[in-house]
Amino acid sequence: MTKVLISDKMSPLAADIFRKNGIEVDVTTGLSPDALGDIIGAYDGLAVRSSTNVTPDILEKATNLKVIGRAGIGIDNIDLAAATDQGVVVMNTPFGNAITTAEHAVAMMFALARQIPQANQSTHAGKWEKSRFMGVELYAKTLGVIGCGNIGAIVASRALGLQMDVIAYDPFLSEERAQELGVEKVTLEELFSRADFITLHVPKNDHTKNLINKDTIAAMKDGVRIINCARGGIVVEADLLAALESGKVAGAALDVFETEPATDNPLFGRDDVICTPHLGASTTEAQVNVALQVAEQMADFLLHGAVTNALNMPSISAEDAPRLKPYMKLAEQLGSFAGQITEHAIKSVNIVYEGGVADLNVRPLTAIIAAFLLRPQLETVNMVNALHLAESRGIDFSVTKKGSSNDFRSLISLQIVTEQRERSVAGTLFTGREPRIVNIDGVPIEAALAPYMLYVRNDDKPGLIGGLGTLLGDAGRNIADFRLGRIAAGEVAVSLIALDQPLSDELLEQVRKLPQIRQAKPLRFG
Repeated sequence: MTKVLISDKMSPLAADIFRKNGIEVDVTTGLSPDALGDIIGAYDGLAVRSSTNVTPDILEKATNLKVIGRAGIGIDNIDLAAATDQGVVVMNTPFGNAITTAEHAVAMMFALARQIPQANQSTHAGKWEKSRFMGVELYAKTLGVIGCGNIGAIVASRALGLQMDVIAYDPFLSEERAQELGVEKVTLEELFSRADFITLHVPKNDHTKNLINKDTIAAMKDGVRIINCARGGIVVEADLLAALESGKVAGAALDVFETEPATDNPLFGRDDVICTPHLGASTTEAQVNVALQVAEQMADFLLHGAVTNALNMPSISAEDAPRLKPYMKLAEQLGSFAGQITEHAIKSVNIVYEGGVADLNVRPLTAIIAAFLLRPQLETVNMVNALHLAESRGIDFSVTKKGSSNDFRSLISLQIVTEQRERSVAGTLFTGREPRIVNIDGVPIEAALAPYMLYVRNDDKPGLIGGLGTLLGDAGRNIADFRLGRIAAGEVAVSLIALDQPLSDELLEQVRKLPQIRQAKPLRFG
């Protein structure tokens, strides 16, 4: 019989769903890593929240494991790469706690504006300090929402109901979607200069780590109030403390911290800081929702092979898998490449399938392209929810099929329209299985992608290759491959350089200062 282990505390309704589907389920919480490793080999599925750490060692012992279900969004406790290597599908429930987290952010904003926790503590102590707790109204204040996805959009709608002025920064928020939400889309710099309250709803990644720091705080209004119910590490806590001490920041409300559990923190004990222990998803309704969703998803997969909200596997049937496999890698590389070089809000994407690939089931390929295109900005995006998330942001995805390609047996092209420009990238398979980039923004080029790469747009003038090669060589960066393309002499050219090591920020700035360079972008694959 198919067996599932629930190793973290969650609603008992999850176990009921497994049993109703004829799946044997054990609920054993609080297991040590050794104890989990001793028993995991007997299970086909593992349902967790945030307490169980699914490490490579655990996965190596999970000889029968087929699926891990995370009741919630974040998978920091699951080694996704190791799970993928072991052929284990990892699922999450990205929408089950959106309302709860949004409501917590709004509650923190109210508490911050009116100093409710501090006033409550004072009153319980028998004091009557009306003059001490002078608050501010939310009415007619400007709320800056950084990250206007699923949760940020809900926060915005609640703030509009409070008659606040809502401005939003999100690289993937289109003007049409902003109008639909009733918010004003602004640059990050404008948001900092105008917002009375700033609330964060972004994942922690290379783009958002340390986003709120001494420099960005300096660009904010005096007396700003900051709310973070997203992820620890987005706010530099030492810089926030200094800004609170100087009075630049009037107050902060934090549900997440750089180090968790946060049992000791310099921000603790301050009257101008409200702290909660990562309660964003902690409501009865949210915990029931995510437990039900993860159990239903896992049961569908184990019994019927249906894949929902998988982070490392697209929706694909057994019949299509052998023919689609090489194109799946090409789709991943095209989407990832386009996502990394696109720096402005995307309005529309047209995916063109030409030649033999047009005869296949391209829906999984489209989902893969969308997921990797959006991944630089969206932590929860995967092959299943990518198109839904794109639609929620007003990004129009369309697919065109052509029976033949002029130059290749099969060709996949992406045509991307942003608010600033149009971009395109195309790729094919060499020898039927090796992905290659063959065109970038209309410039022919032929390149295989490597783990560390540098993408360059430059004026086609003498000296670029020598100057760039010398700069990289002097810095000890070995060039593994150097591919060039241009339309005509003297016009814009593109280069893709494969490197053995990543570039430092300092070296990248030196590259960008070379006289022929228009754009230099480090890329990472795999």
